[in-house]
Amino acid sequence: MKILVLCTGNSCRSQMAHGYLRSLLGHDVEVFSAGIETHGVDHRAIAVMEEDGIDISHHTSNNVDEYRQIIFDHVITVCDNAREACPFFPAQAMQHHHDFPDPAKAKGSEAEVMSAFRNTRDEIKVYCRQFAAQRA
Repeated sequence: MKILVLCTGNSCRSQMAHGYLRSLLGHDVEVFSAGIETHGVDHRAIAVMEEDGIDISHHTSNNVDEYRQIIFDHVITVCDNAREACPFFPAQAMQHHHDFPDPAKAKGSEAEVMSAFRNTRDEIKVYCRQFAAQRA
């Protein structure tokens, strides 16, 4: 099974979902993440995932065009912008969508911004657990 997690910049939400899905589904499943744009993997996303025991420090920020030749079984968009701009994927790819808050847009003190990252991480974790359980 091949899964693509798609977001706007492939820096936070799609990276977190990629980490959780890889952890939950194991290495029998290929998980990719990409963005409509590439903004680099956010250091705060790396930090909050590490707090939960998931290492995404080796992830790269990739553009969706890099994966056009791959036949995906599932495409998950994790923000409305990516859903609206999502390129066409072959009909066999099941489309899934959930609009998670963008923690990169959080304002306030560093503690408040990190809290926003943790909240989004926790929402993504619940979603990924449900997604994995439905495919077990």
